Amino acid sequence: MPATDYLIMNAAKYPDDIALVEVNPAIRDERGRTWRDYELVEAPASQRYRREISWKVFNDQANRFAHLLIDAGVERNTKVAILLMNCLEWLPIYFGVLKAGAVAVPMNYRYTADEIKYCLELSDAEVLIFGPEFIGRVEQIADRIPQVKNLYFVGEDCPTFAHSYNRRVTHFAAEEPDIAISDDDDAAIYFSSGTTGFPKAILHNHRSLLQAGLCEQQHHGQTRDDCFLCIPPLYHTGAKIHWFGSLVSGSKGVILRGVRPDWILQTVSEEHCTLVWLLVPWAQDILDAIDDGKVDLDNYRLDQWRLMHIGAQPVPPSLVRRWKKRFPNHEYDNNYGLSEGMGPGSIHLGVENFEHLETNGVPGWGWEAEIRREDGTVVAPGSEDVGELCLKGNCVMVEYYNNPEATAEALRDGWLYTGDVARIDAEGFITLVDRAKDVIITGGENLYPVQIEAFIRGNDNVKDVAVIGVPDERLGEIACAIIEVKEGYELTEAAIEDFCMDLPRYKRPRRYIFADVPRNSTGKIDKPGLRERYGVSHLVEKETQE
Repeated sequence: MPATDYLIMNAAKYPDDIALVEVNPAIRDERGRTWRDYELVEAPASQRYRREISWKVFNDQANRFAHLLIDAGVERNTKVAILLMNCLEWLPIYFGVLKAGAVAVPMNYRYTADEIKYCLELSDAEVLIFGPEFIGRVEQIADRIPQVKNLYFVGEDCPTFAHSYNRRVTHFAAEEPDIAISDDDDAAIYFSSGTTGFPKAILHNHRSLLQAGLCEQQHHGQTRDDCFLCIPPLYHTGAKIHWFGSLVSGSKGVILRGVRPDWILQTVSEEHCTLVWLLVPWAQDILDAIDDGKVDLDNYRLDQWRLMHIGAQPVPPSLVRRWKKRFPNHEYDNNYGLSEGMGPGSIHLGVENFEHLETNGVPGWGWEAEIRREDGTVVAPGSEDVGELCLKGNCVMVEYYNNPEATAEALRDGWLYTGDVARIDAEGFITLVDRAKDVIITGGENLYPVQIEAFIRGNDNVKDVAVIGVPDERLGEIACAIIEVKEGYELTEAAIEDFCMDLPRYKRPRRYIFADVPRNSTGKIDKPGLRERYGVSHLVEKETQE
């Protein structure tokens, strides 16, 4: 059955229970208020520190928006793009699109105006709903997107080139729309993160969405008593599918607008959050803030916090062990996934497998996985060989929308070829080695940047690191490490070279650059940007200086 049925059931079973909370600590900090000094409900939404809706209100809002879309001429499979920062309206709008029989197209809030235009055209979107942060960008392209028939604005002071969502949606009925939805119907288009170039449009059906939510709930055992803290952007499959575990279990979800360590801990304390999904930089920032005395754990109520899990990027085992020293009672889980597989969960460590921390885990609930060599043969458990990770399950995408060539390359004989290089040990635990396209070939040797990055992160002065291949006349490519040093700490090139002496000689970076390591909003290192910045021009400049 479609995920929309779970929303309907929750509204019937738990109509007055809190479904969603939005917390915006920046407003509280600006006004010097304590967490109990909530704004009056009559205040504009943009001026409130905390907002909440029940399951019934959530469902009613989704229904009203579905009717609004239908009244505006939206038909089955019409593409409706969503360009919003995380907010209380985000998920009701998303479910309203689904209930109308349309296809939701969440968009990255970091997109430039031209990237927004590109993705609207790529997905054939006919409707765009956007928030105040995007007025300028949408205005730049409003007269260059003729296929977009309706623009809806969420917030106060609607611009003249759009319709007001806030004013219009209240005029529509809260009854369920008379639209039949099947598991095989198209549901959503997500865009690849663009780490290898222009994003591709990834089409999923309703079966995929629900299967991913059931997988999440199975992995983390969410019950009605749990409360999930959602920090990453909802446009991405990862954050949304982690929240889908709350949908399946009928439990509260909290949307936090901000990533400061004190904001995260304060929200966990105030909202009694039991599950928190963190990206690596946020976990590091929390631990650093504790170590530096910037936050005092005694000021927060954290006893109910039972699970910390991380995904979206390689997780240094040293970070997890450091976390467990501070929070010894926390269960830990690491999830690997990709948008083509409806987000996290295809490879799952499991809270019971902490002793296998150096691996990514085993196939997740409802998933099959194989490691395949270039000739198509399967790597047996315990082999020293590496190969491409291939996945099979109900969460696999339908296709790359409007891209049959890329679809044929990624989907073969019912398997999704992920483009990730992996190995499998004798017990069946899978370890991601690197992206196939990130492998550095230096002097005939294959270097996997993730392995080098994990080693360098073991240095206590390193906050983050990215390893990229840069051109070399003699070796073809050499490894270059971009190192971000922790605030208040020092690290010299001589010191890091000495630290890396424990690496095999061919794995040691040949160049070091001390600079910030950029990550996108889903936590992935922006390696295309780093290659563009440092790959050729930096070396020419450096050699000229020398």
